[in-house]
Amino acid sequence: MTDPPLHGPDRQAPRLPDDLYVGRPPWDIGRPQPAFLALAESGALHGRVLDAGCGTGEHTLLAADLGLDATGIDLAARALRTAGTKARERGRKARFLRHDARRLADLDEQFDTVLDCGLFHVLDAADRAAYVTGLRAVLPPGGRCFVLCFSDRAPGSWGRAHAVTRREIEVAFGDGWQADSIEADRIEITTDPDGIPAWLATLTRT
Repeated sequence: MTDPPLHGPDRQAPRLPDDLYVGRPPWDIGRPQPAFLALAESGALHGRVLDAGCGTGEHTLLAADLGLDATGIDLAARALRTAGTKARERGRKARFLRHDARRLADLDEQFDTVLDCGLFHVLDAADRAAYVTGLRAVLPPGGRCFVLCFSDRAPGSWGRAHAVTRREIEVAFGDGWQADSIEADRIEITTDPDGIPAWLATLTRT
């Protein structure tokens, strides 16, 4: 759930990705988010899977559990080390790379499915544009991207600082994409049993 240098909930001092994993961040719940687990159980994940801003790798490993070719990328080296340890301990084959999600084309690879849990909502407008351009480069027509991000329905909490509207998703993925659905969902966190209101967007590359 990290990638570029981020701003904390108060949007003041920028924080480097590794700083977020000195302790256990609230979004690192030690299992896949229910929304993505449901996608996996429905058969929506297929082919080569890219987990963008993978954090400690739960969604990359979810894809690996299905026997899929799974790659997770992040800029937080601490998180990637934890992800690699999880893969070894669980006997799963997955690849974890330190790579900037704003430069996806530099991977020079193609994927069939992209998972994004909590990355899109921390990007500013320019970084979102670069990210979506990169997604178009790594996903062929018919490839799908699933984005789980904080929504503007969030109450007064730290999640509100990164709240995204449905319209912002539609605009960001307007050129070269079909928005199959943008549905209300939740992101579970360790600090609030109710989690944070979210959007789950299903987007197909046209």
